[in-house]
Amino acid sequence: MKDYKSFVKYSKAGPRYTSYPTAVEFNTHFNYDDYIEILKQQKAQLSLYFHLPFCRSACYFCGCNVIYTAKEESKERYLNYLFKELDLLANIIDTQRKVAQMHFGGGTPTFFSAKQLETLILKIKNIFPNFTQDSEISCEIDPRFLNEEQADVLIQNGFNRISFGVQDFDEKVQKEIHRIQPFELTKNAVNMVRKKGINSVNMDLIYGLPYQSLESFKQTLEKALSINPDRFAIFNYAHVPWLKKNMRKFDENTLPSPDIKLQILEYCERFLTQNGYKMIGMDHFAKPQDELFKALENGSLHRNFQGYTTKGGTDLIGVGLTSIGEGKRHYMQNFKDMPNYEKAIDEGRLPCEKGIMLDNDDELRKAVIMKLMSNFALNIEKIEKEFKINFFEYFKQDLKELQELSEFVTINKSRISVNETGILLIRNIAMCFDKYLKRISEDKKVFSKTV
Repeated sequence: MKDYKSFVKYSKAGPRYTSYPTAVEFNTHFNYDDYIEILKQQKAQLSLYFHLPFCRSACYFCGCNVIYTAKEESKERYLNYLFKELDLLANIIDTQRKVAQMHFGGGTPTFFSAKQLETLILKIKNIFPNFTQDSEISCEIDPRFLNEEQADVLIQNGFNRISFGVQDFDEKVQKEIHRIQPFELTKNAVNMVRKKGINSVNMDLIYGLPYQSLESFKQTLEKALSINPDRFAIFNYAHVPWLKKNMRKFDENTLPSPDIKLQILEYCERFLTQNGYKMIGMDHFAKPQDELFKALENGSLHRNFQGYTTKGGTDLIGVGLTSIGEGKRHYMQNFKDMPNYEKAIDEGRLPCEKGIMLDNDDELRKAVIMKLMSNFALNIEKIEKEFKINFFEYFKQDLKELQELSEFVTINKSRISVNETGILLIRNIAMCFDKYLKRISEDKKVFSKTV
């Protein structure tokens, strides 16, 4: 195993690049009428994201936009507004377009009852009746909140991928992050959905949490492997206590150092490769028969706010509190606070708070960054042909920055390739092409550390 202590110098604040430009560039100057016109003119297949933001209690590591409640009326009220938002969309966009992807995220989607979930799904399918034959329909699930009735509703309505949140099986870590989730509980939840016909199970783990070590994470990984998920998503914990108050509960001295985190990531890559998985993009692993693996092989892997996907080229419509939509040349985000979200809908407007229109340079840099983040390589000739540029002239200054990472990349006239060690620093490599990042001072707390 490499000595990663020298890598500490690469631990910088940087984006995860689920979008480019990143969400910090979204602004309220985005013109609502222009956005509505964009929606009316869209013709690509659809990807639908529904944010179901409620959780019963806080997980201290969580960076998601969530609302903690046990009140049944809160969920019913929220569903009512989701339905109103869907009705508004139905009057604007062509709802007969094919839906290639749909995802329920949270929060805890299965905090909603089976009946509530079924009512929502039926409403969606009434408005968007045309799902593709190979559509990906997925749901994030906390194994602590899943029963047979909920699983039946999801599966009977076409859900074919389940993503289980685990994070870590170590009892000390679980206690510290305020998420007690025994191994047997998780195993039983996975077995339940498999018996009911789900053929694609993803498991989310997080490294960099309090009290984690290489040895403790090895045990978590071995337990997780025994459940045999089809995919792993193994995320670097984003410690942003200036944004998320829950994270202030952690003693930062208990967080593993950057070199330990890199050791954990390297071990994950080696261990999972030995056990039949392939590293897909920055933080995902999949079996060779998985469509993500095939997309990586043929260069069609795509990255968006749901992570890595094979459904590139779709128009992403975000529905619900704080949801983000994406088109070829725009991003748009809904209000993050419930009063303004409801107020906009009550006024007959989509609850859009902010967004950004991409100019030609944004679109070019987005293509470069997302290719690097997805495939650890960039076909320079293809980029030059698509955008009608001389790559080395256009990115002259950016490539000078990339030279500082030359031990991790190979550059020739037709291709940039990232080596095995460079994969661990892929965010740093992509950052070289981010024009907006250069305007943000290093000491300004915006992003989590890359390592």
